[in-house]
Amino acid sequence: MGVTVDDIHVAAEALKGHVVNTPCLHSRTLSAITGAEVWLKFENHQYTASFKERGALNKLLSLTGNEKARGVIAASAGNHAQGVAHHATRLGIPAVIVMPVFTPHVKVDMTERHGAAVILHGETFDDAKAHALKLADERGLTFVHPYDDDKVIAGQGTIGLEMLDAQPDLDTLVIAIGGGGLIGGIAVAAHARNANIRVIGVQTTRFPSMRAALYDEAAEYGASTIAEGIAVKKAGERNRDIARLHVEDVLLVDEGDIEEAIVMLLEIEKTVVEGAGAASLAALLRNRERFAGAKVGLVLCGGNIDPLVLSGIIERGMVRAGRLARLQVRIRDVPGSLARIAALLAEANANIEEVRHQRAFTDLPVQDALLEVVVKARGPDHVASIVEQLNAAGFRTRV
Repeated sequence: MGVTVDDIHVAAEALKGHVVNTPCLHSRTLSAITGAEVWLKFENHQYTASFKERGALNKLLSLTGNEKARGVIAASAGNHAQGVAHHATRLGIPAVIVMPVFTPHVKVDMTERHGAAVILHGETFDDAKAHALKLADERGLTFVHPYDDDKVIAGQGTIGLEMLDAQPDLDTLVIAIGGGGLIGGIAVAAHARNANIRVIGVQTTRFPSMRAALYDEAAEYGASTIAEGIAVKKAGERNRDIARLHVEDVLLVDEGDIEEAIVMLLEIEKTVVEGAGAASLAALLRNRERFAGAKVGLVLCGGNIDPLVLSGIIERGMVRAGRLARLQVRIRDVPGSLARIAALLAEANANIEEVRHQRAFTDLPVQDALLEVVVKARGPDHVASIVEQLNAAGFRTRV
């Protein structure tokens, strides 16, 4: 019969006291920006910084004594791995995790710290999963599926119960989809409370597996995505069945949309999310007219992002916002020119981040040089003002 709301209530009782009932809070600023009333479910506040430990723990608690003694194995891009590792170790169950070789180091390190043995295999989740299933047969281990398992789906569905307990007036839920366990569980829980609530899925344009399955579309997959937590080429069969009954639509977002959402959550909500965790906000920002006036619940499903990746995203976000700009200035290649430019930038209240002279790779006369200056600014209008002042001083400048 598949997962029922009763299964989700049973899971909620089993998980009580072992996972965090995370906050579901209204965001006044995001509401003003998007035109919807926005509530955020902070699953990045879980101990392992991801919702995944809900389903993992519910599955582990269902194992027999013999299964626990033999141990478990899982395949994961990171968050399911940490959830299984943490709770298996806590329950005294040996755990092996197979992860793709390009999994962010922060997720590999944390999985090992939680007590699991990590095997890196394959370039994608599907490669890792195939290897994990092979090892499960060879070693007699129980495979803990990251999404296509009734116990796992029911565990993830507890998020839906919590969201509607906290905010019963929500009329729309926007949920990221990888294999579909999260949206599957939440959709069953939500529609048991309110048959009219809209459940909208989100995937990346590079990994549109659930959308392809629901609309019988031929999917083309990219090599990678910043949202590696939802980079799944085949959604779970159980979750495809649930989605056909409960999910209104699956929206697609691109890499730039996700980067923008990550920076926005960091700047506005002071919270760190990974790519998958920002996907729901990315969809809301990209489709504002569709959600205008709705009471929308978003799940920030994970916060495990490599600090170096986050740093790069922040910098690129500052460029998009016009707060970091690269100017090309034509100058006479004589002493004092750079000092004059620096003085003009100071007068314009621009902070210099980086300076580079370009002499060889240019078609300018040999007496001239191209100066590339990266400046910090207040925004696009400020950048335009800086360019205007430099041009007025006789320095041909462009962004």
